[in-house]
Amino acid sequence: MKVGELIRDLRVDRAYNPREIISTWSEKDLLDGKVVDAWVIIFRTRGCYWAHASGCSMCGYVNDTAVEVSEADIAHQLASVLPRHQGQPLVKVYTSGNFFDDHELAPESRRSILEELGDRCDKVIVETLSHMIRREQLEDATRHVDRLEVAFGLESTNERVLRYAVNKVWGLPEHARAAAMVREAGGTVKTYLLIKPPFLTEREAVEDAVRSAHEADPHSDTISFNPVNVQRNTLVDHLFKRRQYRPPWLWSVVEVLERTRGLRAHVKSHPTAGGMRRGAHNCGDCDRRVIDAIEEFSLGLRRDFGDLDCDCQSTWRAELELQDFLMGTGNVGALLAR
Repeated sequence: MKVGELIRDLRVDRAYNPREIISTWSEKDLLDGKVVDAWVIIFRTRGCYWAHASGCSMCGYVNDTAVEVSEADIAHQLASVLPRHQGQPLVKVYTSGNFFDDHELAPESRRSILEELGDRCDKVIVETLSHMIRREQLEDATRHVDRLEVAFGLESTNERVLRYAVNKVWGLPEHARAAAMVREAGGTVKTYLLIKPPFLTEREAVEDAVRSAHEADPHSDTISFNPVNVQRNTLVDHLFKRRQYRPPWLWSVVEVLERTRGLRAHVKSHPTAGGMRRGAHNCGDCDRRVIDAIEEFSLGLRRDFGDLDCDCQSTWRAELELQDFLMGTGNVGALLAR
């Protein structure tokens, strides 16, 4: 069975109310070098077309989508969430898919969202696959917001990692083309890169993330590292339950950030489920301290991680070596603990 077929077979469709947003909350982020409150809205749409056709190995966002969502449904979601705005100058808009996919979000719905949010916030961030964006869409979007940032899930610049570990077929060439289009329209570019997609050892994951960041840097204003977390009904979840996958160590995240902090783009990471078994984690004793340091680094409040240490660092370093020796990507730490 091909990877894409397995990913599709693991998916479970659910009947959600198409008139209800998925979630909204406020978090800290950087705007013009200052720490501000950012408003996050996740609209419920039919989701990413690629997730329905095949899907990425680590992405479970399709679990929260609805089967069909009309323009009226989106209008109701928007009207219901706008009163919750509390003056945050930065807003991040997610749809569990592609903001510039006309089949997922109709042009009129997209325009209404940007108009309403553009009147309330200084900057709007949206997300899409690099091949889904067109010049006329960008030109229309920038008419409704003062500042637009487009986030792209590049994941890796290695074509073999993309094809066989992530199950994506769009890489750096498509990303560079889309990034140039965004910048020509007056927007900025955020690039998402993965730390430890499946089938990579811990060391391979670190090296792939570092290499990808250096290669994506010319086409990025921000590079956001996403340590893979185990989301339900995904290939990663399938491997995790069979002890064939362990999320990355937080020490690996620190290593990647240390080796990319000199890039032109702003480098950051906000580990989802950090410190938990299904997210990037260390031994448990130092997790909170390391996560806080990663958050401080991402917000420009610290320059390096030289003050961090824990006994589990030696276990992490040994695992880097032992995984290479065993040629395995599972929980080698369980062997080291015996």
